[in-house]
Amino acid sequence: MKGIILAGGKGTRLYPLTQSVNKHLLPVYSKPMIFYPLSLLMMGDVRDILIISNECDIPYFKQVLGDGENYGIRIQYAVQDKPSGLPEAFIIGEDFIGDDDVILMLGDNLLFGDIEFYKSALKVQNDKNSGIHGQIFGYFVSNPESYGVVEFDLKSQKVLSLEEKPKVPKSNYAIPGIYIFDSTVVEKAKKVRPSKRNETEIIDVIKEYWLEDSLRVEIITRGVAWMDMGTPKRLLEASNYVQSIEDRQGLNIASLEEIALRKKFITREEFKRSVALLPASSYKDYLINYDKFFA
Repeated sequence: MKGIILAGGKGTRLYPLTQSVNKHLLPVYSKPMIFYPLSLLMMGDVRDILIISNECDIPYFKQVLGDGENYGIRIQYAVQDKPSGLPEAFIIGEDFIGDDDVILMLGDNLLFGDIEFYKSALKVQNDKNSGIHGQIFGYFVSNPESYGVVEFDLKSQKVLSLEEKPKVPKSNYAIPGIYIFDSTVVEKAKKVRPSKRNETEIIDVIKEYWLEDSLRVEIITRGVAWMDMGTPKRLLEASNYVQSIEDRQGLNIASLEEIALRKKFITREEFKRSVALLPASSYKDYLINYDKFFA
């Protein structure tokens, strides 16, 4: 399984915050936004990751994350010349994907809580006898008309319909910015034609799997928070949420070194060397204390 994080675009909804900074590098409480989707990939044992962004911003991502060695993962970078739709991520990442399955995550999405739904989806995808080649997730919302919406049979988890921002939604389940597909997604993405927005739509790729009867929906349970951090209000809400959880538990969300150690991507000695190189900060203090009490 490989992972792609789409971290391009102009971030116009966050202007003027994004006038000189890529939105995926903006702080969400104490960490850059991109740490959150990256941490979720790592928790799913995904170690080969491609970050797609604007050419001018890639040096800054490299400055923050490097090649992933400190976290026991391998990070590559690719350029998206201009935002022309989510399916383009698979075309840009064609050589990276190869014959592997791939998870696409939007860089401005935060998912936190009981991730059994995520592990369940990965297990199904890795079962080559399941007949499932594509998976999406369903998250119950009060305003489904603002999202891509999936209608499904609750018992079989079979998809019944897919709609993009419908005026009269057939369900309250929105499709968050995380998708799992097999390698045929590349050819499917190449066939998609631009919509009225002059962009290709991810829902058209999803429909290809649906028509093949190889699509499954995994329901995200009520104990999980999903946030789109693409507006000033949502960015603040996400920061306040992370602060609240971290203050209450004393445990960090999306601490990459911690996850790398827990997943055994790095040894304890490698963890200590990496932490020792960090500048004096509350983040470093947390990792030092984590090593003392939890490792």
